Amino acid sequence: MRLGRIGFWYRLAVVILKPPLLLLTKRRWRGFEHVPKEGGAILASNHISHADPLTLADAIMFSTKRMPKFLAKASLFKGNGLVGRTVRGAGQIPVHRNTADASAALRDAVLALQRGELVVIYPEGTVSRDPGKWPMAARTGVARLALLSGAPVIPVAQWGAQAILDSYRTPGLHLLPRHRIDVVAGPEIDLSPWRGQELSSEVLHDATAVIMARLREMVEELRGETAPSVIHVPESDREKTA
Repeated sequence: MRLGRIGFWYRLAVVILKPPLLLLTKRRWRGFEHVPKEGGAILASNHISHADPLTLADAIMFSTKRMPKFLAKASLFKGNGLVGRTVRGAGQIPVHRNTADASAALRDAVLALQRGELVVIYPEGTVSRDPGKWPMAARTGVARLALLSGAPVIPVAQWGAQAILDSYRTPGLHLLPRHRIDVVAGPEIDLSPWRGQELSSEVLHDATAVIMARLREMVEELRGETAPSVIHVPESDREKTA
């Protein structure tokens, strides 16, 4: 990869973060032949740690030679602090939450896909609170984004970053011993039964269920374990439906 072609902020992140990632992690990446070499595509991944955007971006970038763009809440893009300047400079994508029109909340992501970007989304919307770090109940944003844009959805399962940083159980960074990071991409998920339909609640939930079922299967294969039969629902989502 020619770093001179990826922009200042991405280049800076690679220069700073790549050496410690090489030193502190053992990488096992596979399946990235399923990611299109060009054109817009959605990578839908499970979210296991606040550290996994770094390890996931590392896997995507150096396996596909494409620059992943992550969805992040719009408030992070404001101001002239380090975070705001970095996410803006690296071309990450704001999600406009608390917008009356749910589709409008994803307008920047749709535009990015139409420009041919590789967009990473965590369907759960937050780091998994499941006791075993299994994928939780997802929001419908991933299906909405796919059906609005027409972009393919590539499932990406990951495991290992939670050993580096797991704020919900063992706070603090755990850099040693060297951690193995597994990331695997799967074939495009078939959403043809819902494409072209009105984005009703039923359509969005059904399409999301198919995406998450495949992602859970991939996480099971990656971990060599069986996920619980009951899918964890975050406390905030239980309150909404109570």
